[in-house]
Amino acid sequence: MASYYDVIMTSGYYDYEKIVSSLISEAPIGQVLEIGCGTGLILEELAKRQPHAAISGVDLTQPMLDIAQQRLKPFSNVSLSQQNVCELTLHDAHDLAFSYGGVWYFVMDGDNEPFMVSHIPDDTDNHKGFERVAQCVVPGGVLLLGIQGPHRNYDTVISNGMTYSQQIDPSPIGFTKHYYLKDGAQTVMAQTVKYRTYTFSEAQRMMAAYGFTYAPEKNRGKLFLGFTKS
Repeated sequence: MASYYDVIMTSGYYDYEKIVSSLISEAPIGQVLEIGCGTGLILEELAKRQPHAAISGVDLTQPMLDIAQQRLKPFSNVSLSQQNVCELTLHDAHDLAFSYGGVWYFVMDGDNEPFMVSHIPDDTDNHKGFERVAQCVVPGGVLLLGIQGPHRNYDTVISNGMTYSQQIDPSPIGFTKHYYLKDGAQTVMAQTVKYRTYTFSEAQRMMAAYGFTYAPEKNRGKLFLGFTKS
C-alpha cells in the first residue's frame, strides 16, 4: 500500500492543513510525537509551521518510513524511527503525542457516543501500547486521538484516475476493512486490516489506567479528542 498511499490520502481523504491547525490551535508545541506517521504527510505540514519544535514520528511499516524520510529531509527538527507502539522506546519526553488514524482514533456518528477504533486487534497489546505512550508524555502533557466519521462501503475515482474502494465486514471484536485500488479492471493494491473497537467508557477506563484523563476542552475543532497525562 505504501506505493499508493500518498495519492489516495491527498485525493481528498484528509485535509492536512486543517489537521495541523487543530494540533497547534491552543498552545505552542515544544516536543511532539506522531504515533503511526505513515509517509509523513502530517509531519511535513507541521514542520513547515512549527520550525522550532522537536518533532518525532514512529511507524511500524518501513516502506512508509522510507517515503517519509525523503519527504522530511529538508527539516532538521524531525526524527523518524521504525517502532511497534506496543514496544515503543523513546528517550525524550513529549508535551504532545497524537495519532490521526495511525493507530487509534474515534468515530463519531451524529449525536451517538463516540467509540474508539484500534489498528491493534489484541486487547492486551492495546494496553501495552497505551502504557508505552504514557512513558513518552510528560505530566500535564496531552494525547490527541483523531476523530473520523462513520465507516461505510464506497468507491471513488482518485486524482490519478484509479478507483479506490473499501468494504467493511463486522467481526466479533470490531470490524474488518478491505481496501482496494484498481486501474481499470486490474487490481493494483489490496489490503485487509482487522480493527478492534472499544466503547467510549471502555476506552476511557483503559487510558486512565496509564494516566490519561479525558479532557473535553482539548478537542481541537472536533478533529481530535484530548486526554491529559497525570
